[in-house]
Amino acid sequence: EGFLSELLCDSITILEVLESESNQEHITNKYNKVDLKALNQRYEIIIIEVQYNNELDFLQRILYGASKVIVEHLNEGSPYAEITKVISVNILYFNLGIGNDYVYRGYTTFIGTHDQEQLYLTPAQQKMFKCQHVYNLFPEYYIIQINKFPDITHDPLDEWIYLFKHEEIKEGFQARGLTKAKEVLDILKLSTTER
Repeated sequence: EGFLSELLCDSITILEVLESESNQEHITNKYNKVDLKALNQRYEIIIIEVQYNNELDFLQRILYGASKVIVEHLNEGSPYAEITKVISVNILYFNLGIGNDYVYRGYTTFIGTHDQEQLYLTPAQQKMFKCQHVYNLFPEYYIIQINKFPDITHDPLDEWIYLFKHEEIKEGFQARGLTKAKEVLDILKLSTTER
């Protein structure tokens, strides 16, 4: 919850673990895949996936995942206005595509083909959807490439990414949720007998 709260600048609550596969024998082995579903204060659904193995079609995979969640949460016969926004957060332990950054955000905008003007919601649509922008209605994607993180922390989100990369929390880190994460990490580092 702390990591998502820092990434999205919002208070996040984890609703449920959707899927959890584990073939990890030691804390440093990176073969786990964990999917979580969370909710923010606006009741938007957030899906989180941790992926360790490179897949050439990973971008289509995250599109499929977001689309599936949308369909699952719209009852048959319900108006399209009830579609819930989905935020897809993908933590990758491989490099995806070409680019130097380690955190990417993707969202949908509509730009005019003739005048390059951005399409905006009307006041009636803003009232109906309770949001200001067209991109607020569509899935939003975050791709965090752990291997590209330069090990320099500039903000609380970087403190979480440092933890994901090194499985340790440096002295002075203060991001939301790191105290609890440290307790869990300390337990995971114990042998099975010590736990």
